[in-house]
Amino acid sequence: MTDSPRPRDTRALPDRWRDTLLAARSGAPGPDPLPYAENLLARWAEPQRRYHTTAHLTAVLDRIDTLAGYAADVHAVRLAAWFHDAVYRPDRTENEERSAALAERALPEAGVAEAVTAEVARLVRLTVTHDPAEGDGNGEVLCDADLAVLAGGPDTYAAYAAQVGEEYGFVPDEAFRAGRAAVLRQLLALPRLFRTPYGAAEWEARARHNLATELELLGSSGPQ
Repeated sequence: MTDSPRPRDTRALPDRWRDTLLAARSGAPGPDPLPYAENLLARWAEPQRRYHTTAHLTAVLDRIDTLAGYAADVHAVRLAAWFHDAVYRPDRTENEERSAALAERALPEAGVAEAVTAEVARLVRLTVTHDPAEGDGNGEVLCDADLAVLAGGPDTYAAYAAQVGEEYGFVPDEAFRAGRAAVLRQLLALPRLFRTPYGAAEWEARARHNLATELELLGSSGPQ
């Protein structure tokens, strides 16, 4: 039995941003949250995106809701989800750094305390490696939520892989296959893909199966 990828309802995103920002302020005053949501959502809707879209943002936020109990500051984790791919150009390598820098500029202006802003930026930068330190609950939750797509059913995973391929459509096929295979091997070499107890129990085995299957397919589709 296979699953069919279902479109995610992104209409609630402005309300989710408002609730998260107000909670992260902890009662401190600040400007209207809506313009910040509009700016971020415009970024997530840019035309070069196929996978890193508002649907991905919604999926990550949903997974954070599932894993919230493992986070020390779930509001910071949710803010990091909003910013983690806010700057995304598939032809560049500094997306995470530029996304973190955007958070460092925007959040103080939006009324978020310096310590929370610093934590959000740290978490965004952590998505370069998805390798949080032992005991880093916030990092574990964000990274697990971001990687949960790897544990989708066959149709969902195939749609994800195809969308990633579309984002890199400017790369010649052979070079893309080689680069994608290197990413898959790097992920499979990690001792654990998922660090939270929930992620380890519910997502690890299926994710490794999906990654190994895609790697095998990439090899079989290469030059003969």
